[in-house]
Amino acid sequence: MWLFLAFIAVPMIEIALFIQVGGVIGIWWTLLIVLLTAIAGSYLVRSQGLQELGRLQQSFRDLRDPTETLASGAMILFAGALLLTPGFFTDAVGLSLLIPGVRKSIFEAIKTRINVQRFEMGQGPQPEQPNPSDTVIDAEFEDVTREKAPKDGPSDWTRH
Repeated sequence: MWLFLAFIAVPMIEIALFIQVGGVIGIWWTLLIVLLTAIAGSYLVRSQGLQELGRLQQSFRDLRDPTETLASGAMILFAGALLLTPGFFTDAVGLSLLIPGVRKSIFEAIKTRINVQRFEMGQGPQPEQPNPSDTVIDAEFEDVTREKAPKDGPSDWTRH
């Protein structure tokens, strides 16, 4: 239901803002501002995204919980999508998501509503290694040894 309301409300807000801002500063300045926010937003998203990627790699090296870094990276990605969407409202929300303090506050608010049952890093339990004597080789064979006749005695090597 909330998603449906967002798909209705956001375009209506954007249209109203375009009409208001365009009426005050003119259509060409309005379009220039939309274009510049998309360009500046792309640059900011790229630089902050690379910083978060470095933090994520460091958390893996230090064997720390990467949850906050992953959430921050997801918010930066969402900010990029908002900044590339034409409009003043989406630009304002996208730019606010590029502020680290805002991302941290949103993460803390979300974290209070989520209950993590288990978190594990590294390799899980390893399967039991097979014993070499348990190795089974599936093959076909043909017995090529000749059968001993009852008249055959011991070989010459065993006579004394």
